[in-house]
Amino acid sequence: MSQRIAGPAAEPLTLAEAKAYLRLDADDADALVAALVAAARRMVEAATGRALIHQSWRVVRDVWPPSGVFPLPVAPVAAISAARVRGAGGTVLEVVDGALSLAAGRAPALVHVNLARVPAPGPAPGGIEIDILAGYGPAAADVPEDLVQAVRLVLAHFHEHRDAPGDTMRLPATVTTLLAPYRMVRL
Repeated sequence: MSQRIAGPAAEPLTLAEAKAYLRLDADDADALVAALVAAARRMVEAATGRALIHQSWRVVRDVWPPSGVFPLPVAPVAAISAARVRGAGGTVLEVVDGALSLAAGRAPALVHVNLARVPAPGPAPGGIEIDILAGYGPAAADVPEDLVQAVRLVLAHFHEHRDAPGDTMRLPATVTTLLAPYRMVRL
């Protein structure tokens, strides 16, 4: 299981960029446009399995994999920020530095576990928690331009169909094409 524990500090489009793209001059729709930008980013992230701007995620596992390697559910991954294990008595043990290593240059990123250096989790589910920093970088300029363009197109699609919510889930073919090279395929 994985969950976002802290969202990005910025969006891939500023409010001014989004309004310019939508050709809006008035300020009366600023809250709506900001919400649509965030929704468009989340849609692109969900479709690709990638975090666009740095955000914190927590990966929860029941046991260490026997192979000592497991994939992370989101990409790209910049770092492992923390790792802890709940022992049999419910005590929380920090995983020592160097016990986990990150192979981040691929999608999905892999965590390599030195099984001799990590404590065993207790019998309760979710005994292993690994916090990661995912995303292309802290700023919009770090995000690949075609993913930013996909956010723009999804934003425009959401704005155009804001009165017909059922139509917002069917993305234009252009967006699907832009996202195709970034989709993480799981076998």
